Amino acid sequence: MPVSQTQPSCFDRVKMGFMMGFAVGMAAGAMFGTFSCLRIGMRGRELMGGVGKTMMQSGGTFGTFMAIGMGIRC
Repeated sequence: MPVSQTQPSCFDRVKMGFMMGFAVGMAAGAMFGTFSCLRIGMRGRELMGGVGKTMMQSGGTFGTFMAIGMGIRC
């Protein structure tokens, strides 16, 4: 019996692209954010806030571009 395989919808592909980009952007933001915050002398709670903000910004930016790229491919 043949098994029917359904392709993910265009919205599912865009959503998956955003999530992949968000994860990669968060990792990059963690590295660069930690370095830049330590370089300017942040410590403790201030450091965590600065790194978290950088991670969210990087994740959102890279996720948006990945989602646009996946949308173009649909």
